[in-house]
Amino acid sequence: MASSAGLALCGQALVVRGGSRFLAASTASSDDDNLFTYDCSSAEKKPQENKGEDGQPVDKGSDTILASTFSKSGSYFALTDDSKRLILFRTKPWQCLSVRTVVRRCTALTFTASEEKVLVADKSGDVYSFSVLEPHGCGKLELGHLSMLLDVAVSPDDRFVLTADRDEKIRVSWAVAPHSIESFCLGHTEFVSRILVVPDHPELLLSSSGDCTLRLWEYRHGRELHCCHLPSLQEPAEPWGDKRFAASRIAYWGREGCVALLCDCIPMVYIFQLDAPGQRLVYKQQLSFQHRVWDIAFEETQGLWVLQGCREAPLVLCRPEDGQWQSVPENAAVKKVCTHLRGNWAMLEGSAGADDGFGGLYKATFDNVTTYLQKKERRLQQQQQKRHRDPAPGPNGQTKRARAGQASRSCL
Repeated sequence: MASSAGLALCGQALVVRGGSRFLAASTASSDDDNLFTYDCSSAEKKPQENKGEDGQPVDKGSDTILASTFSKSGSYFALTDDSKRLILFRTKPWQCLSVRTVVRRCTALTFTASEEKVLVADKSGDVYSFSVLEPHGCGKLELGHLSMLLDVAVSPDDRFVLTADRDEKIRVSWAVAPHSIESFCLGHTEFVSRILVVPDHPELLLSSSGDCTLRLWEYRHGRELHCCHLPSLQEPAEPWGDKRFAASRIAYWGREGCVALLCDCIPMVYIFQLDAPGQRLVYKQQLSFQHRVWDIAFEETQGLWVLQGCREAPLVLCRPEDGQWQSVPENAAVKKVCTHLRGNWAMLEGSAGADDGFGGLYKATFDNVTTYLQKKERRLQQQQQKRHRDPAPGPNGQTKRARAGQASRSCL
């Protein structure tokens, strides 16, 4: 799966990534203009040990950042790249702590709530844990699926590890004994693209899928509470109204209880209100943009930050005004970060045409039975037509028409 540009926020720390690079800045409107940049192509690489059957080294990867995240407190930041590396940073101040090798290319990662471990999910369906306190320690296999993993999350009390895979399943496993499965959340009809445990309602889980739905779960018992069908929220005139799409990001704002949903390749963000007592999601509105939206993230004090493919205005800040979400005029914080992004736009240019790759995850159906029955019907029709043209022979190998001709001549 290719990776487009990404956005991560924790407190006032903001990270924008693109290609093999990322930059970190502060959203504070003060004069503090410190900027940290990092390029994975300059990171430490282990000597190529794996070789193919022909004895030549296997693909080394492109150094493109595949996934990244902050720890809960914002003290740590971690990323994985296409060269199968896990890179850990301290953020106060910014410093690279370690570069470790993972077994396979990763699709998602998350910190435990205690910030003692990083959990990394990969394409083969495995989850490995890496120590934060021992930044050079090797990874430990925690659990595995029979299908590609697309996301991983932990409960706020670190008791459960939740994993989402390509085969429509969400698994809830005990963290201390991952082989012990607490429940499955079943109901999606396509791959599960994103999951999010609601921070201030730790018993609730949000999930999105290639089946164009956003679902709310009570995950410990695998019980679906509510399902939103996204195509029913679209206007008929919209050009993507009949397209399949999956959510590439679920964001939650505890201050207002809002859920923001970004869908792959659609310049639109859906806004929902979480009604926890009523165990449902209430649709509020759509935020439309003229350019492709790469990522979204909430900041508790300011609102929704939107990263889009526009060099003049790469970041947009949205807030609720009189009950309606709308973009706000550029303030000092937005101007400062946008200036940094314009100065480093080269790292984002490659994301303009990049695709998150969800299109290749849909199930392909092959209806061989219908084709077989159609061919069989044609064959039977051809046989019947042939019988009408050539009547069946009698007991002595003669047709009825020939025998009748012989009988008439004998009478004469």
